[in-house]
Amino acid sequence: MSKAKEEKPNNVLLAIEDDAGIQKQLKWCFEDYQVVVAGDRETAIKELRRYEPSVVTLDLGLPPDPANATEGLRTLEEILSLAPQTKVVVVTGNDDRENAVKAIGMGAYDFYQKPIDVEILGLIIDRAFRLRALEDENQRLSLNIGEMPLDGVIASSQKMLKICRTIEKVAPTDVTTLLLGESGTGKEVLAKALHNMSPRKDKAFIAINCAAIPENLLESELFGYEKGAFTGAVKQTKGKIEYADGGTFFLDEIGDLPMALQAKLLRFLQERTIERIGGRMEIPIDVRVLCATHQDLKKLIEAGLFREDLYYRLTEITVDIPPLKERDGDVVLIARAILNRCAQKHNKAVKNFTTDALDAMTAYSWPGNIRELENKINRAVIMADGKQVSAEDLELDNELEGQSTMPFNLKEVRESAEGDVIRRAMNYAEGNVSKTAELLGVTRPTLYSLMGKYGIVEVE
Repeated sequence: MSKAKEEKPNNVLLAIEDDAGIQKQLKWCFEDYQVVVAGDRETAIKELRRYEPSVVTLDLGLPPDPANATEGLRTLEEILSLAPQTKVVVVTGNDDRENAVKAIGMGAYDFYQKPIDVEILGLIIDRAFRLRALEDENQRLSLNIGEMPLDGVIASSQKMLKICRTIEKVAPTDVTTLLLGESGTGKEVLAKALHNMSPRKDKAFIAINCAAIPENLLESELFGYEKGAFTGAVKQTKGKIEYADGGTFFLDEIGDLPMALQAKLLRFLQERTIERIGGRMEIPIDVRVLCATHQDLKKLIEAGLFREDLYYRLTEITVDIPPLKERDGDVVLIARAILNRCAQKHNKAVKNFTTDALDAMTAYSWPGNIRELENKINRAVIMADGKQVSAEDLELDNELEGQSTMPFNLKEVRESAEGDVIRRAMNYAEGNVSKTAELLGVTRPTLYSLMGKYGIVEVE
């Protein structure tokens, strides 16, 4: 594919229709797009290969058997096999809803029943082009991110890209780093990225979850023990810290570390030596220490549950990871990567999300973050009947009620943002129009005009 073709959006609409009159109508009505027509399956596939259209309209009644949908469905199957990202709008007769539904199950984007109302069909086609453009942009971002050295990190939001830059700067050093974030935000993924970008990348990366191991076993897991140190200690055993010598040691959920072990960990961080349980010999350890927690350590300090001196030892560098709901645009990007992985894992032909699934994922707050997203997509891939995952498959079909999604139309986005800013300024100025105009940098007449435009009432 040429560079010019990559940079220019594909505005080709392939209309597969054997009626010459309808072919002319489509060419005339959709002059904003490059309309290519085909009257049969063979010609359609040839034009598909030649033009690589973003959107296809497909009449299911094609020769040699226009009275039935067999040839049309075969054409749909070939199109999706050759170009699975193409949005296919199936056009059917009024009495052929059954085949339209079957086509959706095979992976068609949408269907429209004759007679053709150009305005309504145009809305469906415009939406299909916008969705395809968004998917192409996400794919380009994903490819760019794939070239980044942060293994496993998928991001396009400014917040996450800023964190990636921080990780790149911190990784070559040996400073102790604390990763903060809600459960499921990818703290261990970033810890591994820090290790893989460091001079220690060829050595061990050892992780331990402080919340997953009982308190009476955690000390021996961390520091090891000598033979005979306690009942059942039949041989000398190294701890996790010792196994990480030369590499990176990752303490997940550090906020759950018992107070008694916090003192011992602090001594290790200061001296860089350990003593196994039951031992008297100090063992020097060369290791990079990374920690993570979803808890507020400062509140734990106030409650007497976490040592303040240990806190300052752990926070030479702190990375605050935002929840998924605050990463604008990342949900769809991450979801596609997970979808591809799950489809391969379960040997399913699922290739994409329906429009309602994309809207639902964007609107949902994701309290469980990436872990919840992965679980829902994994289930959806297993449950999906066709080649697309729907909001129902994701169990998010009720999440759109009462929620608005960000529009794609730039004018709508600007107007929405402008109205929100004016309301916020009015609240800040306690309804004073002069102060509001001053805050916004506009004149009073301009502000009154904008207030009328957005239905904002002056506070008496």
